[in-house]
Amino acid sequence: MSLNKAVLDIRNRQRVKPSPFDVPAASWTGRDVIESGEIDTITVIFKTSGCWWGKAGGCTMCGYVYDSAQGSPSDDDLMAQLEKAMRKVSDLDRFMVKIFTSGSFLDTKEIPLEVRHRILEELDSDERIIKVLAETRPEFVTKENVRDCVSTLKNTDFEVAMGLETSSDVIRKQSINKGFTFRNFVDAAKAAKENGATVKSYLMLKPPFLSEKEALEDIVQTIHDAAEYTDTFSINLCNVQRGTYVEHLWDRKQYRPPWLWSIVDILQRTKKEFPDMIITSDPVGAGSKRGPHNCRECSHTVADAIRLFSLTQDLSCFEHLSCDCMDLWEQVLELEDHTFGSPILD
Repeated sequence: MSLNKAVLDIRNRQRVKPSPFDVPAASWTGRDVIESGEIDTITVIFKTSGCWWGKAGGCTMCGYVYDSAQGSPSDDDLMAQLEKAMRKVSDLDRFMVKIFTSGSFLDTKEIPLEVRHRILEELDSDERIIKVLAETRPEFVTKENVRDCVSTLKNTDFEVAMGLETSSDVIRKQSINKGFTFRNFVDAAKAAKENGATVKSYLMLKPPFLSEKEALEDIVQTIHDAAEYTDTFSINLCNVQRGTYVEHLWDRKQYRPPWLWSIVDILQRTKKEFPDMIITSDPVGAGSKRGPHNCRECSHTVADAIRLFSLTQDLSCFEHLSCDCMDLWEQVLELEDHTFGSPILD
């Protein structure tokens, strides 16, 4: 059975409860860092008809496909979703808007062109908004689409965000089942940067079938490979989402989420080599069995240091971190490549 068939079989067994079309899948405020420093943000996950690649099978770790609508929201539904989300920023003076769809904002089958224009025009009319980020798969990042967004956002910066995950085509295909190549990402990033947008690249630490050391070194190598095409890196730490192939492996004790020490090592090494690059990570689910974790004593402290570094880009955030479990992590790095594919569990 192919990896894509295995992922699709799991997806087809899931039961998803219907939800209103005029309410976003999720929205929340937070903090992020851009070229000018820290900034308030609002993240909006539009409930659309869904990611085309997810419907065909999709990525091994992605449970976001279940956030899509059980049908096709109307244009007015999508605008109502935006209106409901934006109520949360009534007291903010200056902020950034991050748009997600659990698919691709630039896919007109998810967000029709007219609705895209309406969304961007509404955001551009709000003088408090200084940047709009939109996530999309690279096949939709064409010079025409980027120019269209940039020209619609007359007074607001535009950033294209893509889930590159890794620069290794082998890992992207055999561990993640992402459905595109590094060359596709490079072409999309060039199209974005040459037509007035900045680029944010999302990377994935420790997809399935990699040892801890292989996963760690892959992210370091990916930042080397993709730095010239990227303005900001955001490193996602794989967590066990429900209804995914990763959960299938985790249930059978064939997968362990990454150690937090691994992302600390990555951030220290890459920030020293690329001091002017914004490199961030938000360890979602840190400290839980399904999320990235060290031991019970240090997981939350280390996760807080990672989040603080992500906002400040200051490596001194890691200077005083220590725990006895670091010795175990170092042993995992040394030994796991010799366990014939079996992860060293807690």
